[in-house]
Amino acid sequence: MALVSAKNMLEKARKEGYAVGQFNINNLEWTKAILTVAQENRSPVILGVSEGAGKYMTGFNTVVAMVTNMMETLNITVPVALHLDHGSYEGAQTCIDAGFSSVMFDGSHYDIDENIAKTKEIVALAKSKGISVEAEVGSIGGEEDGVTGTGEVADPEECRQIASLGIDMLAAGIGNIHGSYPENWQGLDMKVLKEIGETTNEIPLVLHGGTGIPDDMVKEAISYGVSKINVNTECQLVFAEATRKYIEEGNDRIGKGFDPRKLLKPGADAIMDVVREKMDMFGSSNKA
Repeated sequence: MALVSAKNMLEKARKEGYAVGQFNINNLEWTKAILTVAQENRSPVILGVSEGAGKYMTGFNTVVAMVTNMMETLNITVPVALHLDHGSYEGAQTCIDAGFSSVMFDGSHYDIDENIAKTKEIVALAKSKGISVEAEVGSIGGEEDGVTGTGEVADPEECRQIASLGIDMLAAGIGNIHGSYPENWQGLDMKVLKEIGETTNEIPLVLHGGTGIPDDMVKEAISYGVSKINVNTECQLVFAEATRKYIEEGNDRIGKGFDPRKLLKPGADAIMDVVREKMDMFGSSNKA
C-alpha cells in the first residue's frame, strides 16, 4: 500500500470520535516498530519526521525510500501518512518534492498576516499533488528538535482565519508543551479548545505534546475535535531507558560480541508497547 494523505483518515477520526496517533521516527528501528504495531492493531498511523531527524537520516528522499520500501516488505495494508513535523516554509516545500504525503508548515512564530500568506502558498503547492497540510496558530510550549514555543493559547479568530485557507488539520496552542510536563502544569485550556472546534468548521484539530497528558484530558480533547495526537517524548524516554538497562545488565561488554541489532531491540520493543497503549487510548485500533 502506498503512502496516503492524512486528510481522509483524520476526517473519519473527527466524525467517529477518535484520534490517529502521530509517532515520530528517527531511524529504521523506530519506523519498523511503529509500522508493525499499526498493522497488528489495524490502525491508521502517521509517521512524523522533524527537519532535524530528516537531516540525521541523510535527507528526506532517504526517509521516503526507507518508509515506502519497508511498508512493501512488511506487507503494511493500513493507511500510513508520512508527515513533516513543525516544518519551516522551505522544509515543507522540500518534503513535498521528496514525496511526503503530508506536511506541517509551522508559521506560528510569524505574525498572523505572514502566517496566512505563507500557509496559503504551501496549501496551493501541496494540494496540486494531493498532499495534506497542517498549520499552527499559537506556539506549542517547550522545545522539540530546536523548535521552541512559549506555550501561547491560540486566538480562536486567528484559528478560523487559518482554517479557512484549505488546510486539512490545525494545531492550536492550548497550554500543551513539547517534552515532559512540569509538576505545576495547569492543564489544557478546554474552554479555548471547545471554542476553536466550534469556529473552524469542524476541521480536524491536532494536539502536540501528547506525552504526559492524563488520559481523561486526552479523551475530553478528542470530544472537542482533536483528531491527531503527536507522541514523541515518551518514545524517546522508553527507548533510552531500555537501551541503558540492556547495557548495564552486561549484555554489551567488549569481548562478548557487539551486535547493534541486539542493542537496539529492547528500545524498539519498548516503543512498540507505547504505540499499542496510545492507539488503544486514542481509539484508533481497528479503524483502518
